[in-house]
Amino acid sequence: MPGKRKAVRVQHGALPYRVGPDGGIEILLVTSRETRRWIIPKGWPIKGLKPSKSAAREAYEEAGVRGAVGPKPIGGFVYDKWLEEGVSVPCEVSVFPLKVERQHRTWPERHERETRWCGPEEALDLLDDAGLRDLVAGFVRRLQAPKAAE
Repeated sequence: MPGKRKAVRVQHGALPYRVGPDGGIEILLVTSRETRRWIIPKGWPIKGLKPSKSAAREAYEEAGVRGAVGPKPIGGFVYDKWLEEGVSVPCEVSVFPLKVERQHRTWPERHERETRWCGPEEALDLLDDAGLRDLVAGFVRRLQAPKAAE
C-alpha cells in the first residue's frame, strides 16, 4: 500500500512547556541518546499507567521535569524507531501537553541527554522531524490564540 505508512509500534510523548518571565511560551527539548538530535521526551507505554501518565513519567526520566499533564493528546506523529537489532519500525507517538511546574537538579537520564528551554522559533529550528515540528507549531498557535483575541 503506497503512501501512508501504518505504525507498528506506539509510544507516548510529553511536550513540556512553561510561560517565561516575559510572558512568552518556552518549550523544553531533549537530545536523543544515540543520534543527539533534538526531540521531546517519549517512550514505550508503561504497564499500569494511563498514556498521559506514561508520557509524564518519560518527561521526568529524560528531562527531570514534573507538572500538570493534559489527559488528552494534542496530536501525534510517526517516526522510524531504530531497534537494538539494527532494524527500524514505524512508531506512532501520541503527544500530551505537560505544563512544567518543577525542574529537578537530578533525574535518571541527566548524564545521557542534554535539555534546552527555548522559544517556539528556536524549538522549530532545532527539531528535524517534520511531523513533530508541525505538532509543536500548532500547539504554540493554540496557546497564543487567546492573547491575540484580547
